[in-house]
Amino acid sequence: MMGVFHCFSLHDCFHRPKVRFTVRDRDALGVDPLVREVPRAAPYFFLSYAHTPRHDLNDPYDPDQWVEKLFNDLCRHVMVLTGLPRGVRPGFMDRELHPGSVWPDRLAEALATCRVFVPLYSRRYFESEQCGKEWMAFAQRILHHRARGSEKVETIVPALWVPVPVDELPEVSRSIQFVDPDLGARYAEHGFYGIMKLRQFRSAYDLAVYNLARRIVEVGDRANLSPMAPADYESLESAFGAGDHTRPNGHRLRVTVVAPDITDLPKGRGPYHYGHNSQEWNPYRPKLGRPLAEHTADIVRSMGHRPEVGSLAEHAEQITDDGAPTCPGLLLMDAWAATSPAFKESLRALDDAHCPWISVMVPWNQDDHETTQATPVLRDSLHSVLPRKLEEGRIAPRAAAHGIPTLDQFTKQVPEIARSAIAHYLRHATAHPPEGRPSIERPRLQGPMSPFDGNDAEASP
Repeated sequence: MMGVFHCFSLHDCFHRPKVRFTVRDRDALGVDPLVREVPRAAPYFFLSYAHTPRHDLNDPYDPDQWVEKLFNDLCRHVMVLTGLPRGVRPGFMDRELHPGSVWPDRLAEALATCRVFVPLYSRRYFESEQCGKEWMAFAQRILHHRARGSEKVETIVPALWVPVPVDELPEVSRSIQFVDPDLGARYAEHGFYGIMKLRQFRSAYDLAVYNLARRIVEVGDRANLSPMAPADYESLESAFGAGDHTRPNGHRLRVTVVAPDITDLPKGRGPYHYGHNSQEWNPYRPKLGRPLAEHTADIVRSMGHRPEVGSLAEHAEQITDDGAPTCPGLLLMDAWAATSPAFKESLRALDDAHCPWISVMVPWNQDDHETTQATPVLRDSLHSVLPRKLEEGRIAPRAAAHGIPTLDQFTKQVPEIARSAIAHYLRHATAHPPEGRPSIERPRLQGPMSPFDGNDAEASP
């Protein structure tokens, strides 16, 4: 017998027991399998911070005790400002996880169910792969929320532990307001660490921590971010990039959409998945509630890179040039476009140019009956215009070029395919050594030197 599904808001879930239903119930009712029920004790906010190592292993001083004090003060304020019932944790902070240790289930659970993510900014924070993965795990919930057509939500509330120069911030953090004037001028100048350590700034600390708690509650009450199944730590990328801190802004990544619009559809294709231009193409509709290009751009941003979205016509000159690449790229290819004369010439030019830094992704919605029925014709058309690109690269890029059946698989594959494109770009791009530094010839070993060669002084023993 089919189970009963009770709809309730994220706010309600803090006051109700878990609602459980079977996989069969999910499928019958159209429930997204990634979305899950919220545990009653889900934390209101998640404090993400970088552990500070002891400068002396014999020193009993704990450098993270001040972060714990900030966390406890925030929890006290949030508890009062929200009226959360007894047993519900206002916040989550991990005091035990250090670099190289195993991600505990409770950390993954907290990231999957909390309302607000609070990253504690410092230089050490953005150098931490662990912190980058925590950010990415929470960002996946935002991506999934937006994919379902929901409005954009503001659920990341940064706080300054120590000030960080803007030009050292990774791209993913630059679009988020991180200096709130309500927290005070002393806070903006010194960060929480500075105003906590100096007694003369005690009132500045009280003001900043209270207003940060207010901000967390305002965001948490307004946002309705769906909980998800806990993320798999091993599969996560750091949101701050691959650890190259000399380039905090990540890579520019060109996203090219190859799809017709509703005014020029191929024979046998209906307008349901298309819009007024190629960038409005949505092959996974209705599961994806917005254009695929927007969804892809958000994934690229969550990786710490800068997407540049355009049509094939807009990017044709750049992506068909087999000279030194200017940036890596993703080609989002509608299989139906391969049957249209409007695209064939440019696609063949791309295939003729040896550009392995451009990876092809072909959505092949398994629920799209028109595409399913036309599979033989579409496959032949794709192979006729992109024979080399479809077989280029390793297993993952080739699989993506041959068809991605679901939105979930597409979302998971974008980071991997983007990394492949970036790796090829770095291998083929022109190197630009820093200006002003003289070129030093590689040293060569020529054999042992006599102690008297070119030197009349007595050799040292």
